[in-house]
Amino acid sequence: MATTDSAPSTPGTHSESVTHAEPLVSRAWLQGVALVMIFGFFVMGILIYRTYTASMPLPEKVVGESGQTVFTAADITRGQELFQARGLMQYGSILGHGAYLGPDYTADYLRRATDDVADQFRAEGADDARDRVVTEFRTNRYDPATKTLTFTDKQVAAFERIQQHYADYFGEDSTKYGLLPKMITDPTEIRDLTAFFAWTAWASAAERPGHTYSYTNNWPAESRVDNGPTAAIVVWSTLSLIALLGGIGIMFAVYGRWSQKVGWHSAEADTLTFRQPGEVGLTRSQRATVWFFVVVAVLFLAQTLLGAAAQHYRADLSTFFGIDLARILPYNLARTWHVQLSLFWTAAAFLAGGIFLVPFIARREPRKQSVLTYALLGAVAVVVFGSMLFEALSVYGIIPEGHLLSQQWEYLDLPRIFQILLVVGLFLWIAIIWRGMRSRLRGESKMNMPWMFLFAGLAIPMFYAVGLLASSDTHFTVADFWRFWVVHLWVEDFLELFTTVMVAYIFVLLGVVRERIALGVIFLDIILYSAGGVIGTMHHLYFSGTPAEHMALGAFFSAAEVIPLTFLTVEAWAFLQLGARQQTADNKPFPARWAVMFLVAVGFWNFVGAGIFGFLINLPIVSYYQIGTALTANHAHAAMFGVYGMLAVGLAIFAYRYVIPPEKWPTKWVRLSFWSMNLGLAWMVFATLLPLGILQLFHSVSDGYFEARSLGYITQPGNALIEWLRLPGDVILIGGGVLPFVYVSLLALRYFRAGKVIDEMPEDPLFVPVAAADATAKD
Repeated sequence: MATTDSAPSTPGTHSESVTHAEPLVSRAWLQGVALVMIFGFFVMGILIYRTYTASMPLPEKVVGESGQTVFTAADITRGQELFQARGLMQYGSILGHGAYLGPDYTADYLRRATDDVADQFRAEGADDARDRVVTEFRTNRYDPATKTLTFTDKQVAAFERIQQHYADYFGEDSTKYGLLPKMITDPTEIRDLTAFFAWTAWASAAERPGHTYSYTNNWPAESRVDNGPTAAIVVWSTLSLIALLGGIGIMFAVYGRWSQKVGWHSAEADTLTFRQPGEVGLTRSQRATVWFFVVVAVLFLAQTLLGAAAQHYRADLSTFFGIDLARILPYNLARTWHVQLSLFWTAAAFLAGGIFLVPFIARREPRKQSVLTYALLGAVAVVVFGSMLFEALSVYGIIPEGHLLSQQWEYLDLPRIFQILLVVGLFLWIAIIWRGMRSRLRGESKMNMPWMFLFAGLAIPMFYAVGLLASSDTHFTVADFWRFWVVHLWVEDFLELFTTVMVAYIFVLLGVVRERIALGVIFLDIILYSAGGVIGTMHHLYFSGTPAEHMALGAFFSAAEVIPLTFLTVEAWAFLQLGARQQTADNKPFPARWAVMFLVAVGFWNFVGAGIFGFLINLPIVSYYQIGTALTANHAHAAMFGVYGMLAVGLAIFAYRYVIPPEKWPTKWVRLSFWSMNLGLAWMVFATLLPLGILQLFHSVSDGYFEARSLGYITQPGNALIEWLRLPGDVILIGGGVLPFVYVSLLALRYFRAGKVIDEMPEDPLFVPVAAADATAKD
């Protein structure tokens, strides 16, 4: 039975602002979500246990055959901390994870060590040097009882000589590698860094006890130690394809049977008239969010400019149009800021979007809500600009490694103290959301839209906080496990959930779908995304030193992640029709057209970037050869910017439409921004990243992973030409897409105090049902 804390709505009208004490959808939906979540996190619990107990071992000490200590666990950990603090994970990679300009240091050390040992055998007159090298590196000499790893004398000699290579490399008094001159010169730091590389290289070749493959499932591909694809890699790649085809077939069968009961449709919606922007009053907190969105636009511009600078290093490593940029902004710092800002500006838009929608949902605003909004904006500014400052100081070597203020893991680069502050800020945001909605939540079933909005928002700080388990000194494999809970579960599952809830609520608030229909879409998406997405997190950990079951489950369930994206593509036409709906009682236009266009772009890039490009690199056999190549960057750009970037801009445009006076609304600039962003992104991925990735994959398979990741290959004239081909796309994206968006944002800031300021909303703030409109006209 429905109850409301305001006047009853006109009979027969479309009023979704009513408080419903009973669920609007069957409890079977909740049971389905519970089963999927319980199953997913139960399996993840088992995988957590296996990660801690069966990952590649970290020896307490590494000794030579005569018993002398070569390096210790403390040395390895300090090297790992140094690798993060100096931003080297945003330059090259380790075990395939990191940036793409520099080498993968696991593969790099393994190649140099095997070549050195082979030379030693040849110097002794051995005719079977290659076979002896294979035996030397594949034999596992780790003693779990004493936690001691024994290197042969030849491996020790190789370790000592490779130290000199890295001393020369990182101590180079030039910027020819895109790094700061004399970046690391301390011999102790070079030794620790080399120890870290040596440990991961040992684990990549030494056979896991009881098996014939290494701790990293024989990654990287390296013929010198007989590293090639394992049977599990081939078998689970095949089974993943079968799972995908079978899942899509089942999805189409179910969709064909119940297509009128699931997904976006508006058959039950009444004819209505949209309230035009000048007629919609806004609360103080809604107007305060304009400052958020302006900051979003500025950070977006900075992020794309940094991306262009980082891209130029790949096109021309030696100079930035005559400027030695690396002395001021080395590649690893440019990429650190580029990656961090991509997360910051999209997350800030989500925060602002949530706060903007709350008064429409609750129909009233508590006192001082705008003050809390400005306080949150200040907190965001501290985290963004404070973390960027200390990341620079860390890369420059002013902040020591392993410090609360030093840089951390890729994607979680922000120093520890700012990571904690960000978690606190996200919980403050949830407090603001709850405070604004609590009057609406009273008497509302916890299965209905208001509670779903709150729960989906609450998942954001909760799952980001999991990243705190990955500290700088955490065992690499364990840290990678928790790091990808943030990168995958937070971004690709729970941000996806909040995205669905916000989009659904916008359509409910605009009156184009019933709350019951929107709830069906939300619950269906939770089930579809979580069925594959939770366990599918493991597709990031195929070669991170985890046991083979992580790869098996990650491959199988990550294939299932494509199924909901296929469903969204099938539903894209119905989604677009909702945004272009013409069932109005008069000739008033649909005010949110361009905001909806950005939401439609989200659906397109979700399927292309996350679905097609994601599945391409998630197959174990493909990932084995391509991890850390341009194909990874191709997926990342198309999915991150195409989905969350487009959504963030769409939320801003939705808010601006009701802030900027109707006569000042810059339609042509919004149109230009929309098409330029999409064309620029398409150019980026189809003209540069995808072809480069395919060429690099081919080179990795035919010549070797080490060769495909080398600067010599990346800077070849043909590859450099393809890198330069990205320039027109970047110009279109930044000049035609981002700059007009910044202009529209500044225009909104100019008028953010204009119009009616209210504390109470009408029953339906953004539309008037036709029956109510007729009744008003008769009065």
